[in-house]
Amino acid sequence: MLDKMYYEKTDEIIAMHGAVQSSLISIIQDIQEEYRYLPPELLSYVAKKIGITEAKAYSVATFYENFSFEPKGKYLIKVCDGTACHVRKSTAILDKLRQELGLSAEKVTTDDMLFTVETVSCLGACGLAPVIMVNDTVHPAMTPEKVTALLKTLREEA
Repeated sequence: MLDKMYYEKTDEIIAMHGAVQSSLISIIQDIQEEYRYLPPELLSYVAKKIGITEAKAYSVATFYENFSFEPKGKYLIKVCDGTACHVRKSTAILDKLRQELGLSAEKVTTDDMLFTVETVSCLGACGLAPVIMVNDTVHPAMTPEKVTALLKTLREEA
């Protein structure tokens, strides 16, 4: 059961977009922006508030890869594995991230909820390959050595 403040914030988000079916995606985007994931309890709550079935809300939220029902770390690190990045050794960057953070393909978030590492098909920065994105910041021409320095900087900022 989520704390009451989650529902209060969700009510604010619903009020901002309007309690109508056509606002579903905007509402759940804002919820995910707020909490770094989409708590399933809030998706059910939103469905009831805007007058749709839970099944409909879940079908929308699961259709788009952008939505996650799993909590994410403070720093969401997306490793591009598109063609340009892959041929420029993005796999070595992913391996270094996982090694330094104690993560794997199955375990993508650190226990302290500081880092989440995901792979993506393309970040649209092929000319800068290989790239990773940390939250909304693109880091071009990455190397395993640069990963170590970046993680150190992020830990200091946290």
